[in-house]
Amino acid sequence: MSEEIEEYNNEYSNSEPKAVKHIDDGSDRSISSKQTIRRQLQEDIELFLKKGGSVQRVGTHITADPPKKPSSNYGSRPI
Repeated sequence: MSEEIEEYNNEYSNSEPKAVKHIDDGSDRSISSKQTIRRQLQEDIELFLKKGGSVQRVGTHITADPPKKPSSNYGSRPI
């Protein structure tokens, strides 16, 4: 029995690590952490612009996924 367990452990010990759930401990919601994130974002934007990138303002009414016409399947089954 112990040989089977050892073989099972050896077989699955080299598998890829499982995703770890993020535990919300509140550290990413503090004022200082948000300031750090804002600072990093500002540095990234400045670097992007220095390399020739550009930023466009998009209106609030513009969406990437426009609404679709509803489809009906009523009566689509053959008799």
